[in-house]
Amino acid sequence: MERTVLATIGEKEITNIDIENALKSLDPYQAMQFNTEEGKKRLLEDLVNQELFYLEAKDENLHNDENFKAEMKRIEENMLKQYSINKVLASVKLTDEEIANFYEANKTKFVKPETASAKHILVDTEELANDLLNKINSNEISFEEAAREHSSCPSKDADGDLGTFPRGQMVPEFEEAVFNMNRGDVQGPVKTQFGYHLIKVEDRHEGGQSELDEVKEEIAKSLMYQKQNEVYSSKINDLKTKYNNLVKLND
Repeated sequence: MERTVLATIGEKEITNIDIENALKSLDPYQAMQFNTEEGKKRLLEDLVNQELFYLEAKDENLHNDENFKAEMKRIEENMLKQYSINKVLASVKLTDEEIANFYEANKTKFVKPETASAKHILVDTEELANDLLNKINSNEISFEEAAREHSSCPSKDADGDLGTFPRGQMVPEFEEAVFNMNRGDVQGPVKTQFGYHLIKVEDRHEGGQSELDEVKEEIAKSLMYQKQNEVYSSKINDLKTKYNNLVKLND
């Protein structure tokens, strides 16, 4: 990006890059509001105002104010603490071999469950369920329209969509039907304790063993967290020994 000076306050220049950096510091909703010509003008005005306060602070020698010095000392201490911790954590390395070994030793933890994505229509009577099924099969009404107009389940507001779920989450009769259907099938009525269901399967995944590449990132995060905790704890013990004579805990 070509640098363009938008304003000067004494020797300080405010550029288009400063505006872009200011936008990046905002949360997405605020950034969207300010990422307009008018919004950028407001940001520029705000940056100018901040510089004016900085000039005023210098003129009043606020950098020599005792409260300011105490706050700066506190900030510096906290930054040094975090920098020291980050330096320790950054020393932790993780190899592909470690990840692969963990995967092989814990394969049973990386088995994908069988899942299905489905929609349903829940009604009180088998007669109404059969009537709706006939209308759906004859294209008099779509499954989604029937769900919105006739289902007693709150999912009717989402065209009957139940989302994606694994085996073991739904009542047995409903689950047995869903996991014996193919993608795109519409079947029913299926009777459960809730009433009579018409079911449309949107998708099916058989599940099975996840490959290493599928879970490598997950394993890496877990192992890195574990190793960093170990290194952090070890470092704490070393520091307690090193500075033992300086630490006094009051009862």
